[in-house]
Amino acid sequence: MSAVSLTRLPKPSRLMLACAVLFGAVPFAQAQSLAELYDTARGYDATYLAAKALAESTQSRADQVHALRRPKVQAQLQAGRSDSESPASGDSTGTSTTGELSASQTLFNRANDKSIDQADLGVEVSRADLETAEQELIVRVAQTYFDVLAAQDALATAQANKNGIAEQLASAKRNFEVGTATITDTREAQARFDLARAQEIAADNDLRTKRIALDQLVGRDGVTPKPLATPVALPATAPDNVEAWVSQTDTAPTVRRAQLGYDIAKLETEKARAGHLPTVDLAGSYSRGHASITKPVDVSGRTTGSNIGVTMTVPLFAGFAIQNRVKETLQLEEQSRNLLDSARRGTAQATRQAFFGVQSGQAQVTALEAAESSSQLALEATQLGYKVGVRVNLDVLNAQTQLFNARRDLAKARYDVLVNSLKLRQAAGQLKPDDLRALNALIAP
Repeated sequence: MSAVSLTRLPKPSRLMLACAVLFGAVPFAQAQSLAELYDTARGYDATYLAAKALAESTQSRADQVHALRRPKVQAQLQAGRSDSESPASGDSTGTSTTGELSASQTLFNRANDKSIDQADLGVEVSRADLETAEQELIVRVAQTYFDVLAAQDALATAQANKNGIAEQLASAKRNFEVGTATITDTREAQARFDLARAQEIAADNDLRTKRIALDQLVGRDGVTPKPLATPVALPATAPDNVEAWVSQTDTAPTVRRAQLGYDIAKLETEKARAGHLPTVDLAGSYSRGHASITKPVDVSGRTTGSNIGVTMTVPLFAGFAIQNRVKETLQLEEQSRNLLDSARRGTAQATRQAFFGVQSGQAQVTALEAAESSSQLALEATQLGYKVGVRVNLDVLNAQTQLFNARRDLAKARYDVLVNSLKLRQAAGQLKPDDLRALNALIAP
């Protein structure tokens, strides 16, 4: 519950709520920093945890493929009974039991080797995907965090604007009663006050919505983010050169993933061509059993057997399946190469756009700081002119609204610069949790 909504409660209700908080009936929301909320979201966000689980499963999948190079050992036990009738030899009945242990080892199989290489690259792909998910989580936490702060500032500005208009409305009413002002001043102030009250209601609702989004992201109720330390000092962009940022995009997760996809496609072509190559396997077995014949005479004894050998399989003709498979993989390899080029170009373009967005935001902050200062001076001059009779009530109302709008826009612009600085690093593929912790140094202790 916000401070504004608390003040609207009657005094007994506020007293009961304070007692509930004191005795633990209502969880007390303590203000938290950006780094604290990121650590919380990292252990709660379902999207990130799903990507993490998928990345961990990929290693197990690669280990399964590595089994192609390892020996295979199996045991087999067989028991049976046979009955036969023959005019020459008469009835015959026998039983047998046999146990066999067999093992095999692949000595040469080029297709299996390429499958293993593909599985190892698949692990790298999953790591790139996990890094992408982590970067997205960092940006989402920062965006949601500063959205709440911006909504709080917007609500505070709306309330201050309404209070200032209320004072001007009261002044217009007094002046009208004593005959020094017309009813027009009162009606203008009343209309502006009603509009300011509607803006306050909208700002309060927007703040509630932003807080719900933050609570859902971190899995807690009543999260209260800490504001920026004052005076606000935005960090400079380093390096301050767009091409320096673009030069780092080769290591971006999206580019790395596309590069790995291209490498996997080339291995698929090599694996298809391996269909023309022979395969060599080593296999051996040892068996031991017992057999007995009860009719027409009792005969029983043990049987043993063993064998070991090397088998070479040479493909001769498969209905042109291998040739057509090679043609297919070559086209898929070309597709992957084009996707890699597209990823590089798209990442470079996104990095340039993000860089110029940060620069534009910083320039906007500077301009709004000047606008806030000049709007404050303009309001003071307009108020003085109204008192001496050279300015009308509407001039004061406009000056007040201009000042509070400048303050609201300035706060929003500062938050946008901070979030866009993270998005710049994300676009270049260089965003790390430490970058978020660096922004956390700007948070009030």
